[in-house]
Amino acid sequence: MEVELKLLVNKRDVSALRAHPLLKKFALAAPREQRMHDIYFDTPDLQLRAAGAGLRVRLVGDVWVQTLKAGGSVAGGLHSRHEWETAVAGPVPELALLRALIDRKSEWGKLLRSSGYEQGLMPIFSTQMTRSIWDLRLAGGDEIECVLDLGYLERDGQRVEVSEIELELKAGDPLHLFDVALALQQQVTLQISNLSKADRGYALYKPQPVAPVTAQPLQLHRQMSIVQAFQTIAANCLAQVQGNEAGVVHRLDTESLHQMRVGLRRLRCAFDLFRGLQPLPQALQADLDWLMEQLGAARDWDVLVGSTLPAVASAARGEVRLTALGLAALVHSRETHAAAGAAVAAPRTTRLMLGLARWLLVVGNQPDQQMKRLPGYCRSMLEHYQRRLCRRGKQLEDGSVQARHRLRIAVKKMRYTIEFFESLYPAKKMRRYADGLAMLQEQLGRSNDAAVADRLLRQLQDGSLELAGSAGFVRGFLSAGVALDDRLMREQCRRFGTKKLPG
Repeated sequence: MEVELKLLVNKRDVSALRAHPLLKKFALAAPREQRMHDIYFDTPDLQLRAAGAGLRVRLVGDVWVQTLKAGGSVAGGLHSRHEWETAVAGPVPELALLRALIDRKSEWGKLLRSSGYEQGLMPIFSTQMTRSIWDLRLAGGDEIECVLDLGYLERDGQRVEVSEIELELKAGDPLHLFDVALALQQQVTLQISNLSKADRGYALYKPQPVAPVTAQPLQLHRQMSIVQAFQTIAANCLAQVQGNEAGVVHRLDTESLHQMRVGLRRLRCAFDLFRGLQPLPQALQADLDWLMEQLGAARDWDVLVGSTLPAVASAARGEVRLTALGLAALVHSRETHAAAGAAVAAPRTTRLMLGLARWLLVVGNQPDQQMKRLPGYCRSMLEHYQRRLCRRGKQLEDGSVQARHRLRIAVKKMRYTIEFFESLYPAKKMRRYADGLAMLQEQLGRSNDAAVADRLLRQLQDGSLELAGSAGFVRGFLSAGVALDDRLMREQCRRFGTKKLPG
């Protein structure tokens, strides 16, 4: 199993990387330099790609080597994949050699043995790289290969530049890959890369639009310890966060930003749910709160521009013109999106993601916590969250904004918790319970959107006399709907209070 951490480095920082004190301190010798030419192969309909595998033939010096990588996982930039490698005579794969290494019962073994498969292979893209390799031996004896790749991917005249670092664990603890990355990042601007060269190269063959990444279904097992469950849940949340980075940074996409924020909220819920394991270090908590604040500002303007103002305009039926107000809000939306994109691309976010991934490898390593099993813990936490939700629902009677906000947070945490633990309980019962939560959350969401809109509209109103009339109209319109929403929320809370937890 190959275990490596991939990081992007700007070409202007390459000299600083080469001169980094860490490399000078732990490198066993001067870096080895290689010129590499890779050719990636697949069938026209990308059967290997669909199976989660990649096949390349590489020329290093005058030797050709074929490599198949498959399976594994990516979390926090840490790539873990199965790898099989053999020498070959020339620039084409020789599958008979790989078949001898790969279990014939595995998905990839079956694919390589399927009739006519080898004849259907074709070059998909190629690479040209200059590689510098430092062999590091850390103070504790861990052996890490630090690789700097500079070059490009190419297909039919199209090129994608490559400037990245790979830290591959040769011997020792994966934890120290993050230690090295964090040390390098103190002096060199780095970004986590969850995409391999193959991911980027395949995009030249068949371009894939950047799409928002939603939370993927979780599969927990009743035999897991609570530590294992927490690590699985947190990794799932981080995957959602990092999967939306490109959409936020490069496209300023509203839905990517929303889903990244959801991933961070789910992650904070997981920290709360398993807070007894080990507190999150203060520095990571501060960085997490900062990133949430950056994304939250942009999301607030998105909702006003894309949802609240159009809904009011539709309901008002021409009683007031909101065009100028909408354009002013759109300017703020674009400004805050640009700021959010810059924050996600900033070194502080890279440090946060590396730090969280590192922390998750060591959290809850105490033997007594490893032995605790999941079902009892899940039940107790679900009961605790439901009691809190019902208690806060009763506090709605005072009609305060604070009561609605506290209830909304409780509902969100309960809904995320249900999603985390869903695989441990009967699906139909969990779905009915989750549907009741969703209806309550929808009511609370509308109320919160109105409160946020009032704050933003007041900001626009104070900044421009021309917008005062239309902003005041919308604020009054929204205020009139709050009382109705409160009545509906109280009714939803009473109905939900009669629901039993899935057993």
